[in-house]
Amino acid sequence: MVQENGASTPSLLASRSRSKETDGIDDNNGVTERQRTATNLSPSVARPPARVDQNTPSVWQEIVSTARFITGGLHYPVENLMYVISTVSQISSKLLGRRVFTPESDIGNLSGKVILVTGGNSGLGKQTALQLAKHYPSRIYLGARTESKALTAIEDIKSSLTTEQISTTDIRYLPLDLSSFQSIRNAASIFRSENNRLDILMLNAGVMAVPPGTTEDGYEIQFGTNFLGHFLLTKLLLPILIQTAKAPGTPQQPAADVRVISVSSLAWQLAPAHNPLEVMTSTRKLLSENTWTRYGCSKAGNVVLAAQLARLYPQITSISLHPGLIMTNLYSATKSSNPLVKYATALASPLLVNEEEGALNHLWATGVEKEMLVNGAYYEPVGVWARNWFAEDETLGEELWRYAEREVRDWI
Repeated sequence: MVQENGASTPSLLASRSRSKETDGIDDNNGVTERQRTATNLSPSVARPPARVDQNTPSVWQEIVSTARFITGGLHYPVENLMYVISTVSQISSKLLGRRVFTPESDIGNLSGKVILVTGGNSGLGKQTALQLAKHYPSRIYLGARTESKALTAIEDIKSSLTTEQISTTDIRYLPLDLSSFQSIRNAASIFRSENNRLDILMLNAGVMAVPPGTTEDGYEIQFGTNFLGHFLLTKLLLPILIQTAKAPGTPQQPAADVRVISVSSLAWQLAPAHNPLEVMTSTRKLLSENTWTRYGCSKAGNVVLAAQLARLYPQITSISLHPGLIMTNLYSATKSSNPLVKYATALASPLLVNEEEGALNHLWATGVEKEMLVNGAYYEPVGVWARNWFAEDETLGEELWRYAEREVRDWI
């Protein structure tokens, strides 16, 4: 449905400076001074709900989107070849009933560990939480917006566990709306008040192919949720992650092993190949792009988040990954997106794996021996390292990180 990363690292905007006013975002928290004055809001005051524009994409946007799908592979020939190979391997494993990674036997004892999975109430997040719960962690948090759905997910997970597993692992709901900085800060505060460690942070939640709109803080909905939301959550939890990395390990895991896993997508290739930060750091420009370019920018941001986190905090193992070709609830959004994507998804559906198989890359990244992971790297399913210039370009990483820090600084 999309392609893969860059064979060479383009030289990006080493000397480019961003205008504070032309893109409609100031350097404080992503809301223009005009918007702040009009709404008279401060970071401590609840903001209006996210706004979504239900207008149908223009014909021109559809043409551009389709053209990018067709020509995108030309930008990343080596990476696409690698992806084809990994996809063939994934599909053949499915057809032959063979698994590269078996969570039941390949994940060790997680006793004493605390885990947070965003989007843990459904899809890959729920499946990941279920499988991890079978290995006796101390606590698992399901970060989700809707309490009823999260509590239902917790009961579903418990129904698949043994009595011993249920009594060992405390599974909790954490109220979390990644499209709201206020909700994110509240969630981090709750988590820190209940825990003195965090061993695994799975940044899994996301929205895909939604109509143009903004978060309650004024950011393009996909980029604001998938990237900026997870960035703020990670920043707020960094102190406890660092504290855990310094602490003595568990009897089963003597050495500290703290991991942050950022779930990206092959769609990162739909971000602009040239000067991507000019679009990624401008809400106005993002909203002028088609649905899939906006989604691609958010997924590229996930890759950058993992890579730059690894550079700044090497004591934490931070990676990004592509789950693979999976049929989840997110794909329902393709019905209203680009026609090419809609029909391609329908044709490919027999080859898509279910959520149990689709969570394997999540689980591999969580349970594989630490020595098998390259800090800051990007992985395709299952456990296949892949080139990704968004992960490799240090200038890009530094600039996007600085931008994100400016936007969320009033919430930290």
